[in-house]
Amino acid sequence: MLFTNIGIIDEQFKYQADMTVGVQADRITYIGKDIPEDAEFFGERYDGSGKLLMCGFYNAHGHSPMSLMRGYGENLSLHDWLNTRIFPFEDKLYKKAVYWGTLLTMAESLRFGIVSTSDMYYFIDDMVRAYSVSGAKTNICRSVGNATGAPLDECVGYKEMRDAIMMYDGFENGRIKVDACAHAEYTNDINTMKAIADSAREFDVHMQVHLAETKFEADGCLERYGKTTTELFNELGMFDQPTTAAHCVWLTESDMDILKDKGVTIASCPASNFKLASGIADVPMMYKKCINVALGTDSVASNNSLNFIEQIKLFALAGKVKSMDPAAMTPEQILFSATRAGALSQGREDCGLLKEGFKADLIAIDVSGPNMHPVHDMAHNLIYSADGGDVVLTMVDGRVCYQDGEFTTIDIEETTAEAEKAKNKILSEI
Repeated sequence: MLFTNIGIIDEQFKYQADMTVGVQADRITYIGKDIPEDAEFFGERYDGSGKLLMCGFYNAHGHSPMSLMRGYGENLSLHDWLNTRIFPFEDKLYKKAVYWGTLLTMAESLRFGIVSTSDMYYFIDDMVRAYSVSGAKTNICRSVGNATGAPLDECVGYKEMRDAIMMYDGFENGRIKVDACAHAEYTNDINTMKAIADSAREFDVHMQVHLAETKFEADGCLERYGKTTTELFNELGMFDQPTTAAHCVWLTESDMDILKDKGVTIASCPASNFKLASGIADVPMMYKKCINVALGTDSVASNNSLNFIEQIKLFALAGKVKSMDPAAMTPEQILFSATRAGALSQGREDCGLLKEGFKADLIAIDVSGPNMHPVHDMAHNLIYSADGGDVVLTMVDGRVCYQDGEFTTIDIEETTAEAEKAKNKILSEI
């Protein structure tokens, strides 16, 4: 595809008007003002008048099958939400339900410009199948919870985590990667957390964890071990492999120093943290400490939307409120967190930038509407004025997966109907 007459957010996260961008196979091969001499080799032309082209969004933390629980547990604290709503519902999940729930999330993701998701759950076979169909990317992991002290050879989640890494890491020509995962400190004992860290090193894969999401969690770890969750994870080797730590709301300054030293990516999830009243992550301080901060949606059960541009605005506003400084976060930092930071957290070095030679994970945004005018600064308009509904094209590895209301990889009517059936079946059994 050859995008012409289109504005872009370039690799420095600056706006350039009236550009041409060429995609061949799965790569961006041309960026410039002029039409390339070999334009005929780019195939279809896309008239970008009134549009903006940028790198697609990298969702650094999600639980895709939980689309089946959208709106199910409202107005509850995290731990009440988990114990009275989510865990009972999850006890009734089955393979087909997880497949359709994941595919529904992929449709919503592609609709809102998300090209890749760091995904933490179980029923990994069925999630991988849904990702394979959708055309989206993922760093997927089998979430392990073993708080009962059961021996590792009796821990189903631990075995399934290792099996998933061996079976699917690098699947679909690298579009699907598999990470190791400890759900959280409060859902695992010491031996299990050590074993998960050992597995990540053994297979040389990335790690995903929940970290310091709530004050309840932070205080509980201090009471149990006399140290913060960050300090405990660090001692157990949980950060020895590249790690994405979700939430990180209740960190001390020394915790942040540990995360910086270990190269941990923080996946900030402002909408979920607001909705569950977990608190506000101190992203401006994380930026000051040069921590890689990416942006996550969490699940739609605690969000309730994958509208990523909405997440970007909340992320920006949360930083201002937390720091009490309206200039605490620059547009370049915010857009980096929404794109390149997430790609780096997934180990996708050639992704997350609109740059020649990089993977063609691109989105086109309609900037012709009244909400996007007048334009004093396009990057600020994108962060504070745009809406997820303005995304009109999503491309992953050079393949158009969504365009102008149509999904090219997903039967949206069937997916929606099957997800509703699965939800109803589970509710009838609770």
